[in-house]
Amino acid sequence: MKTALKTIFLSSAFAVASSAAGYAQTADQSPAPAAATPAPQGLKLSGYIDGSITANPDSPSDRENFGQPFTDRSNRPILNQISLAAEKDIDSSKDYDFGFRVQGIYGSDARLTHFLGMFDQPNSKLRNQFDVLEGDVSVHTPWLGAGGTDFKVGMYPTPVGYEVMDPNGNPFASHSYIYAFGLPLKHTGVYATTHVNATWDVYYGVDTGANTTFASVGDENGAASYLFGFGLNGLMGGKVSVLALSHIGPEDSRITYPTQADSIFRYYNDVYVTTKVTDALTLVSDFNWAREDNGPGVSPANAYGFAQYASYSMSDTLAANARAEIYRDAEGFFVAKFPGNDDFVLLEKGLPNGSVGYGPATYGELTLGVTWKPAVFAPLAGLTIRPELRYDGTLSGGKPYDNGTKSSQFTAAVDAIVKF
Repeated sequence: MKTALKTIFLSSAFAVASSAAGYAQTADQSPAPAAATPAPQGLKLSGYIDGSITANPDSPSDRENFGQPFTDRSNRPILNQISLAAEKDIDSSKDYDFGFRVQGIYGSDARLTHFLGMFDQPNSKLRNQFDVLEGDVSVHTPWLGAGGTDFKVGMYPTPVGYEVMDPNGNPFASHSYIYAFGLPLKHTGVYATTHVNATWDVYYGVDTGANTTFASVGDENGAASYLFGFGLNGLMGGKVSVLALSHIGPEDSRITYPTQADSIFRYYNDVYVTTKVTDALTLVSDFNWAREDNGPGVSPANAYGFAQYASYSMSDTLAANARAEIYRDAEGFFVAKFPGNDDFVLLEKGLPNGSVGYGPATYGELTLGVTWKPAVFAPLAGLTIRPELRYDGTLSGGKPYDNGTKSSQFTAAVDAIVKF
């Protein structure tokens, strides 16, 4: 199956590139100019630095803010990400066009975002690590739909879910339970988006799995995974959009299940609806369901949740944000804490690790905050500051907070992002 996936991956890339190259040759028969080729038009270089601190008045003895793996260290500053990216966007007004994006990060977030087999060698002394967030080629074609079909080939962030790895795309410093425990983060493969018409988009693709690459060091099993779903745009007079995507395939390690890993499926399903109520008020409703065929006791494990977001723009530089969420980990399979710097990667690989779960539980969280973009001069012209107050609690289940001694937790956090 892995060989077949490689064949699909390479054939897709070759077919798309060959067709576009053939079109370009046909469209332009003029001789090449004698002058040196200029730098590619549309090439963009960018970066950002994101740092945060999360205050926890309980001062947990393990220094962990349970339920917040990306902002898990209590009462100490964190370098979340330093990012550099190079990209060229595709121009969908053309019949054929190429683009690409390469992005790397260094920081605490990389502990949890690694592609297996890339910069993930265990070293428990390193909290800040390197990671490749993205390295892919995008191709626009006029195929299949009225708006054509866009292909993404390579290593890319998952399109599944509302919150994203780039902090500039999120309303808060902390992440939801849905993002932290109910979604994949990245894939290696190919997926296409066919723009059927102005309203309908259809998504479909094949990849190596969640957070994986090729070969034995880059994938915990030998089976392919699949992406599919749809998007709806411009509903209700342009005020409502919907994105419904699923990612399905084996995610367990052959170390854990030597003969079964390729046939034990995991299902990530997410639907979010964005509603532009007014020019100032935007609502996002995120529905999530994750399922593992082989959960505790060799029975299926399910987790499902709902998060409601609201964002109110008070000015060009200030917005108020809210998030209310409920998340049920029915068999205690999905939610855990990862106190060691490499625990999450070791868990994905099926190796011994220090991750800690607290069994079946229903979690709730309420987060209130603001996004402030003050008018300052270079080099801080792209500054964003996001203070937040957050309450976490178990509506049913045990006591996972404050190192397993409490059923609730209050945190106050702030992060600062500088774009350049």
